[in-house]
Amino acid sequence: MRTAIIGLPQVGKTSLFTILTGQAHSGRMGAAAVQIGMAAVPDARLHRLAEVFRPSRLTHATVEYVDMPALSKESLADAGYIGALRLADAFLHVLRLFEEDTVMHVEGDLDAERDWGNLELELLLNDLVVVEKRLERVEKDLGRMKNPDLILERGLLLRCKEALEADRPLRELALSAEDEKRMRGFQFLSAKPMLLVLNLGESQADRLEATEKQYEEQWLGSRPNVAVTAVCGGIEAEIAELPAEEAREYRTSYGLKQSGLERLVQATYSLLGLMSFLTASETEVRAWTIPRNTPAVKAAGVVHTDFEKKFIRAEVIPWRKLVERNGYAGARAHGELRLEGKEYVVQEGDVLIIRHG
Repeated sequence: MRTAIIGLPQVGKTSLFTILTGQAHSGRMGAAAVQIGMAAVPDARLHRLAEVFRPSRLTHATVEYVDMPALSKESLADAGYIGALRLADAFLHVLRLFEEDTVMHVEGDLDAERDWGNLELELLLNDLVVVEKRLERVEKDLGRMKNPDLILERGLLLRCKEALEADRPLRELALSAEDEKRMRGFQFLSAKPMLLVLNLGESQADRLEATEKQYEEQWLGSRPNVAVTAVCGGIEAEIAELPAEEAREYRTSYGLKQSGLERLVQATYSLLGLMSFLTASETEVRAWTIPRNTPAVKAAGVVHTDFEKKFIRAEVIPWRKLVERNGYAGARAHGELRLEGKEYVVQEGDVLIIRHG
């Protein structure tokens, strides 16, 4: 899962990237030079399980974040920049709500809705160019030979064109599984899920959740595949340099219930429909990321491809029950370790022992 962090200059985009990843390395995404970093997904369940199993390794799930160069007319006209955006699975769009006299907003004043709208328009226009070019080619090919696949593709492209010309992002289209597969190859920008991150100032910290709810109600309505969360980037940057205990006290003094990392990762997971299942042994306690409603056989494949091919069954127990019974022996003694087959839908926080050939 690769999330591209985007935003105008001076919105706190790179500061949030640093808070999320702790460290990063330079790299390339397509033809664009970017900063790439991995964020460990905070998960207290791993530490509870580690108290039981005393493993030699504890491995968190991770999310890859890519800090894109600041948005501008020039960058959005650059084929390399647009190509890099197409490689992302989702966008995290940082919108500035904090006041800072010494840091001018590129548009002259603060207006988060305007900034989001301007970016959406650019994404729509880029997608429309792609749709029109492909439609032109499909029509030519159909003029020579009636191909059923091309007929279906043309129908999808015409739906996309109609939506884009009506200023509707493609993430709002209701698509069949077959059309979703056809869409994937185009890597349309406006089809990607969008997490809007409101970056508040220190004086706004006590209104963090209220502000998030306010903008969510004002902007989103029933729009699919878009979400809003809020953070105080300046405070989080200061906290990131403190020892864990001091960081907790400092955060509490501002009335912040969670770290910025927790808020952003949870919002990303929720937006993309992701969850974690766990594996636990004396060797390693680990979290694994899967889409919601994943059957056990596919979850096994995330651990190792051979586990999916040779899957027999999975032993399953909620993590809390496993901790309460102090391990597998106690869970078996109480009949709480269940045997499940290929079609079992893995639940959030399940601990799996995968049996395979």
